[in-house]
Amino acid sequence: MTLVLDEAVQAGEACSLENYLALPDHTMDERIAAARKKLGASTILLGHHYQRDEVIRFADFTGDSYKLSQAAAETDAKYIVFCGVHFMAESADVLGHEAQQVILPDLNAGCSMADMAEISQVEACWETLERLHLTNETIPLTYMNSSAAIKAFCGEHGGLVCTSSNARQAFEWAFGQAGKQGKRILFLPDQHLGRNTGYAMGIPLDEMKVWDPWALEGGQSAKDLAETRILLWKGHCSVHQRFLPSHVDAVRAKYPGIQVIVHPECRWEVCQKADALGSTERLITIVEQAPAGTMFAIGTEIHLVNRLAKGFADQGKKIITLDDTGCLCTTMYRISPQHLAWALENLVEGRIVNRIAVRRSVKHWAKVALDRMLEISS
Repeated sequence: MTLVLDEAVQAGEACSLENYLALPDHTMDERIAAARKKLGASTILLGHHYQRDEVIRFADFTGDSYKLSQAAAETDAKYIVFCGVHFMAESADVLGHEAQQVILPDLNAGCSMADMAEISQVEACWETLERLHLTNETIPLTYMNSSAAIKAFCGEHGGLVCTSSNARQAFEWAFGQAGKQGKRILFLPDQHLGRNTGYAMGIPLDEMKVWDPWALEGGQSAKDLAETRILLWKGHCSVHQRFLPSHVDAVRAKYPGIQVIVHPECRWEVCQKADALGSTERLITIVEQAPAGTMFAIGTEIHLVNRLAKGFADQGKKIITLDDTGCLCTTMYRISPQHLAWALENLVEGRIVNRIAVRRSVKHWAKVALDRMLEISS
């Protein structure tokens, strides 16, 4: 990730973030609304489903990473304020127009999954496959939850980016690529999404091996690497991996007839026990289309679950989390009303804080990979 603070635009002293953080959440509402009004059409605010209610209520567009990447690609706004995490803001910068600038209200809003795949590790993996003469029949695919550098790597080596919404389309595209015979996919960084997608396509578990970037040769033999259909990176979502098969058993025992729906970033064993799985957008659709009185246990981030529970209560739909200890995305939660007010009020004063800018050399190939994703999903 490359962070650039535009000093020319930031002439003058930026308002101190510390002064904002000392104030209560509710005192930010009027200030955020006033700044949004002053900025008008020059600024668009994107909010991921996992954001807290106090922040997402101000978003012009809400959605999962795929839906928000589309919004970033289509907007003409000069400034994109992204209430999400750093890889999302990077993608917005890659897909946006040349004159647009992307702002992330808190630079510490990262993603533990994205951090599990570092570009030098991916290059080392590819070098091993190249030494074994396997790269000519391998297509690299990366989940949206990855750095711009890794997206660029995939773009340069004939692959693309996917989200949980279009992972199957991406896999089918990769296996159908002429010239590489679609024999093998290197999928990173989420092993669970890759495994669940491959298994749903009929690929046996023993034809999907895990590449461990911390082990010699990825922890795999040359024979196993040659025979695998999907080489899965050893990465995961720290939120979704917390859901266990025992949680599914417990909730079914406590609430007979409940429907269990989970995100495909969950473990394979959990997904096999669930009634349905899908991206955050798909999970929302399942709840929306269910008849009144339906009860759901949802395996995804707690803010979305709670928002659905409140939103559909008047339809008699009962919605609970699959794990009642609550699964919070702590990095997404870092963006607070105070951070948002600080970023917007600085923007009103002509100062850009926390600008996210991807290096041109990386941006080109990352855009190739992201454009391929948008093309196969259109």
